[in-house]
Amino acid sequence: MADSGTSSAISGRMRWCSVPERLQLHIAMLVLQFGYAGFHVVSRAALNMGISKIVFIVYRNILAFLLLSPFAYFLEKKERPPLTLSFLVHLFLLSVVGITFNQGFYLLGLENTSPTFASAIQNSVPAITFLMAAILRIEQVRLNRKDGIAKVIGTILCVAGASVITLYKGPTIYSPEPPLQRAVPMLSALGDGKGKNWTLGCIFLIGHCLSWSGWLVLQAPVLKKYPARLSITSYQCFFGVIQFLIIAVFVERNSQAWLVHSGGELFSVFYAGVVASGLAFAVQIWCIDRGGPVFVAVYQPVQTLVVAIMASILLGEEFYLGGIIGAVLIIAGLYFVLWGKNEEKKLSAQKPAIQSPAEHGNNRAAGHPRSSLAQPLLHQPSENV
Repeated sequence: MADSGTSSAISGRMRWCSVPERLQLHIAMLVLQFGYAGFHVVSRAALNMGISKIVFIVYRNILAFLLLSPFAYFLEKKERPPLTLSFLVHLFLLSVVGITFNQGFYLLGLENTSPTFASAIQNSVPAITFLMAAILRIEQVRLNRKDGIAKVIGTILCVAGASVITLYKGPTIYSPEPPLQRAVPMLSALGDGKGKNWTLGCIFLIGHCLSWSGWLVLQAPVLKKYPARLSITSYQCFFGVIQFLIIAVFVERNSQAWLVHSGGELFSVFYAGVVASGLAFAVQIWCIDRGGPVFVAVYQPVQTLVVAIMASILLGEEFYLGGIIGAVLIIAGLYFVLWGKNEEKKLSAQKPAIQSPAEHGNNRAAGHPRSSLAQPLLHQPSENV
C-alpha cells in the first residue's frame, strides 16, 4: 500500500513536471487569484458573523507566523544576515505600516463596503506605489518617453477611479437573487451586511492602499540589506501580533471576543492565516521568481472578477454604478502602469546592447541612478489584505 502511494505521488509529480513552465505559471496564478478572492469573501463573512476585527487579525498573524517561521529558519539559514537592534527597529516600523495600518484599514473598509469593491480598489496599489516612489525620487518620471507617459496616465486613472468609488455610489444596477442562501442555512446567516457607511469605508480602503504602497516603498531598501524575504515577513507577522495585542488592551477588553464561537469563524481565521498569508505567499514567490513582477501583477483584475462572482452568489452582494465605473478606471490605470513599467524594463535592457562597454561605463557614472524599487508591482499576500 505504501509503495503504491509513493509511486502514485511520484507519477503525479512527473506529470506536473512534464507541463510546460509557462502553463504552470498561468495555472498557479489562476489558483492564486481564486485563493485571494476567497479571502475577501471569507473575511466579509467573518465580519457578518460578528467576529472581532482585532481578534481576527491577531489570530491570522499568529497562524501566518507559525507557518512561515520554520521555513524561514531552515531555508534562509545561509543568506540571513545577523540581526542588529537598528534593523529590528526598522522591522517593527515596517510592521506598523504593512501589518497594523494595512490590515486594520482593510477590515474597517471591508466592513463598510463589499468584497468586490475592496478587491477593485486594490488594483490602484501599483499606481500609488509609483507615485510615492516618484515623490521620494526612488522612481524616475520620464515624460519625454512613452513608458513615463503611460505610468502617469495610469496613475491619474487609478486616482480618478478611487475618487469615483468613494464619492459616487450611484444606483443599484444588479441585485442578485441568492438561491444558495435560501437553500443552505449557514449561508443565509452570512448575507451582505447592512447599515454601511460607503464613503467612510472607501476612505478606509484608500488608507489600506496607501499603507500597502508605503510598505512596498519602505521595504525595498530593507530587502537590499537583508535579502531574506521569508524571515522579514515572519518578523513582521510577529511584531504585528504584538502591536495588535497592545491595541486590544484598549479596544477589545471583552474576554468572550477571543473565543471562537462557530465553525465558520474558525474556518475564516484558518483560511486567512494559512491559505491567504502562508500558502498563497509561497506560490506568489515562485511565480515572481519564474515569471517576474509584471506577470504576477497583470493577474490582479482576475481576482476582482472572481470576488464579484463569489460575493454575489454567497453574500447576495449588490453592484452599484459608481463602483463599477471606478473599478473599470482603476483596472485600466493598472494596465497603463504595468505596460509603462514593462516598456521601461525593455528599454533598460536594450541600452547595454547598444552602447560600447566604455560608453556604458561613462553613462552610468554620469546618468541618473537606476530605480531601487524592485517590488512596487507586487501584491504580498501576508501583508496586502
